[in-house]
Amino acid sequence: MVKLAIHGGAGGDGPWKGPTDLDPQRIACMHNVLSTVGAMLESGIDATEAVTIAVEMLEDEELFNAGKGSVIAADGKVTMDASIMRGYDKAAGSVVNVTKIRHPIRAAKLVLDKGWPVMLNSASADKFAIDSGLEEVNQDWLITDLRLAQWQKWKKANSRPGSTDEDDEAVLDHDLEGMGTVGAVAIDTNGVLAAATSTGGMTGKPDGRIGDTPIIGAGTWADNLVAVSCTGVGEAFIRTCAAHEVSTRIRMGESLSQSCTNMLEMVAPLGGRGGVIAIDSQGNVEIPFQTMLMYRGTWIDGEIMTGIGPELSPK
Repeated sequence: MVKLAIHGGAGGDGPWKGPTDLDPQRIACMHNVLSTVGAMLESGIDATEAVTIAVEMLEDEELFNAGKGSVIAADGKVTMDASIMRGYDKAAGSVVNVTKIRHPIRAAKLVLDKGWPVMLNSASADKFAIDSGLEEVNQDWLITDLRLAQWQKWKKANSRPGSTDEDDEAVLDHDLEGMGTVGAVAIDTNGVLAAATSTGGMTGKPDGRIGDTPIIGAGTWADNLVAVSCTGVGEAFIRTCAAHEVSTRIRMGESLSQSCTNMLEMVAPLGGRGGVIAIDSQGNVEIPFQTMLMYRGTWIDGEIMTGIGPELSPK
């Protein structure tokens, strides 16, 4: 019953206008993640390691807003957040505002493995990760030409944070705030659930801003009922404990589909329209979103499906 779902962020309003020139590269990355990690799950890898590897691979794709290719904050720097949670014992790990490591999600996994504390911040999180053997990188390596162009357009226009996050042409002609965050959820051969999420935040975010991604219960949640990873405008997901809300609704008797849909409807009035991926203990998979598009994919019984706009398609 092993299952895997991933996302690369959700955002935008209005009808989807079709893929950009850069989208085939994003789809190819998602397919590679699903085929690679899906096979690992089938071979017996545990769910927590599976979601870690999946998100690491997404962090390495510079067209997603996590790891290399993270968006740039108001001060011209990249700061990254990540969190991970294991379902059966609710073990969790989180890193906030890291600036020097290639894979923030692996740092979060190391925090989980250590057992205490649950969350590490900024320079202390970087030091912990590097001292633990993770690859150290510099800001020049993290910042790509596309993200720099987006940041320069954002700064010139004095726009709101996030307005250029997924602007492939680096022009201010649409509103795609909140896109690019990556995540994964899985159930393994032992029925263990796990979830992981990673992000660079929003283009132009103020110094010190923290979204929902590193907050357990807001952007990431896993227990013995469900694994959840959210994407959207983080403040609304924080205010509603959105990821945990899915589990709460399941405990109240709702189906996974109902729980995800009702959570998104609860978040939307607070300015948090977005998407969610979730797998429950019965192996049901849901990947709904309210926005123009969501980069997403599933591995179910060896079949891979990916999508950007309204429909999923086999690859």
